[in-house]
Amino acid sequence: MNNHRKKMTAPIIITIIVVLYYVVYFGFLITLIEGIWKYLLGIIPILFSIVMIKVCIERINEIKKGEEDDISKY
Repeated sequence: MNNHRKKMTAPIIITIIVVLYYVVYFGFLITLIEGIWKYLLGIIPILFSIVMIKVCIERINEIKKGEEDDISKY
């Protein structure tokens, strides 16, 4: 089980970094832009973050099932 935790840390750390990047980058853009674009740019990081978290959860489930090297299937 400890081996699985080591393999899960990379996807979790990458997910956190990418989500923080989306929030900070688009948050900075939102402060600079006026009008309807401000709201459209607010939706983009939320959608990206949701997708990134979903992919991370799927990867963690694959690791728990023992499919650490899923690329070998292709």
